[in-house]
Amino acid sequence: MIIGIDIGSTTTKTVSVEDGILTRKIKTRAQDAVTSATGALGKLLIENDIEISCISGIAITGAGASKIKNNIFGIPTRKVDEIQAIGTGGLFLAQVQGGLPADPIVITNAGTGTAIIQAGKNGIIHLGGSGVGGGTIYGLAKKLLPTADFSGVMELAKDGRLDQVDLLLSDITDTEISFLGRQATAANFGKTLDSAGNSDIALAILNMVYQVIGMISVFAARSVGVDRVVVTGNGSNNPVGKQILKTISGMYGISFEYPQDAEYTTAVGAALSWQDAVR
Repeated sequence: MIIGIDIGSTTTKTVSVEDGILTRKIKTRAQDAVTSATGALGKLLIENDIEISCISGIAITGAGASKIKNNIFGIPTRKVDEIQAIGTGGLFLAQVQGGLPADPIVITNAGTGTAIIQAGKNGIIHLGGSGVGGGTIYGLAKKLLPTADFSGVMELAKDGRLDQVDLLLSDITDTEISFLGRQATAANFGKTLDSAGNSDIALAILNMVYQVIGMISVFAARSVGVDRVVVTGNGSNNPVGKQILKTISGMYGISFEYPQDAEYTTAVGAALSWQDAVR
């Protein structure tokens, strides 16, 4: 059994992989790197009644991996490059197994920030990304809303109206521009009426973040000549975000796909990379 641990800035994801199969997964709040790694591993072991002797290796990745200097609990531990882990995990969860695809896939890993990866026969390449992501939602919500808790922001957003906050094309023109409808955003937060409430602001924050994620994903997909983007990371599990990406998909002809267990992509990729390295 190989354990993969993704020590992020906000959450730590831990998985077990056996014979190339994802068998268990947990997610915990990130603290300091050492506490996150050891605590997450302990939780996985205790909750699943696993003997520590069953683990042949631990692969760590993510922002906090550099803080781990030694083996964990005496188990061989190695660091896996985060970009490599995202690419490997994305290919696996997108069910690209038993041979790499003829065309590359583009993986958008939406976490605290956003990283975009190309993965395929030419290897795993970091195409770019953005500092806009889940951390942006949290930071803006903390200053602009009564809650920065994810569930609280989502609850507020469900009753929001974008026309109270965003400047729409309908505000500045009587006609459509190119393929954009009159309800398309001309400027995020470009209107912000005095009557805008917390629900409107919550929706506008989510809209801005996912429009950025969606558009840089479109540019990345077009740059490598594909029409498919695999969305991974914590941000892949946001229902409002998915609706925003669906709108972008309809406008630009790029499909966004959400593999099962997408939140655990980086941890899965770390474990698989460790397993490949020791074969």
